[in-house]
Amino acid sequence: MPAIDVPQPAFMEDDELRLFADAVDQFLRKWAGPAQTAAWRDEGMVPRALWREAGEAGLLGASLPAEYGGSGGDFRFDVVVMQALGRHNALNFAVPLHAAVIAPYIAQYGTEAQRRRYLPSAASGERILAIAMTEPAAGSDLQGMKTTARREGDHYVINGQKTFISNGLVAETVIVAAKTDPAARAKGISLFIVDTDTPGFARGPALHKLGQGGRDTAELFFSDMVVPVDCLLGREGGGFAMLMDKLPQERLVIAWQAMAMIEAALETTVAYVKQRRAFGKALFDFQNTQFKLAECKTQATIAKVFLHDCTEKLLQGRLDAATASMAKYWITEAQAKIIDECLQLHGGYGYMAEYPISDMYRDARGYRIYGGTNEIMKLLIARSI
Repeated sequence: MPAIDVPQPAFMEDDELRLFADAVDQFLRKWAGPAQTAAWRDEGMVPRALWREAGEAGLLGASLPAEYGGSGGDFRFDVVVMQALGRHNALNFAVPLHAAVIAPYIAQYGTEAQRRRYLPSAASGERILAIAMTEPAAGSDLQGMKTTARREGDHYVINGQKTFISNGLVAETVIVAAKTDPAARAKGISLFIVDTDTPGFARGPALHKLGQGGRDTAELFFSDMVVPVDCLLGREGGGFAMLMDKLPQERLVIAWQAMAMIEAALETTVAYVKQRRAFGKALFDFQNTQFKLAECKTQATIAKVFLHDCTEKLLQGRLDAATASMAKYWITEAQAKIIDECLQLHGGYGYMAEYPISDMYRDARGYRIYGGTNEIMKLLIARSI
């Protein structure tokens, strides 16, 4: 029996989804075993070739339209991928960021030419995507960004710096948020689709993080980088509105990954306490262990039921920013508490790097920060009261 046994909601009961889930699980068993995911952490990134393998297996374009190289599915298919990545302790592979956060910007707001140029290669894994919003002095406050894009005839000149960019070392294409009208605050932000071989683009070295060592993260620099006007995504000055429109899905992506890690942590912990013995009996037989696991199971069950409700709303176009913020905030807080309890139940072995719970403990800490800190989530929720 799984550590939590929340029934699949009706919208996830689909033969095509089940077949896809089997295929994803088979792919990860082959390409994301314990030795392979450990190598990602040692090398600081997922091998470039694995992205192409994932594209060939259909993981990168499952929710993209078929006419642009995808499979024509919807967000449910991204959920399947996230759950599988969690089960295999492979969430350092930033497939959800690439496929469920960044590619939808191009699919929804891009011109036909932009969709034709970028989406098929993104679905195949020939092109890795990143999105550059955060700056050294502008994290959750996007309106405070300093990167600028100055229109000069038939091109823009971009100058600035971005930081904490996932896929920053390997991406061929980056969606860059920049001020086209620095005096206009939110209404002065625009988005640009930028190829990383453009003169004036530079990457910093890999940033060394507390966790998520297998996910490459870097600073990006733009020095008089000239891009044609057709790199503009949507309309000039429309960037902030596009970001606000897509952030609920991004926050649900974070929540789903947190949920997947919660389930993986509980699975590995239940297995551990049932085989580990102390004072003549299994750790599971101690009342304290049972009470702690009961608390964790309850919190995880509540989180997953709420997440199912949020996902159904997203599929129906009814997920508002406040509810998405609740999901991101509450589930990542539950993730931290549950994984901390799971590590404690491992005792000294939980502190050892070779145990998966140790990776999860370090990796989980970032979830309460990126996608908007949980403090910002509370502000957004409060505005709805």
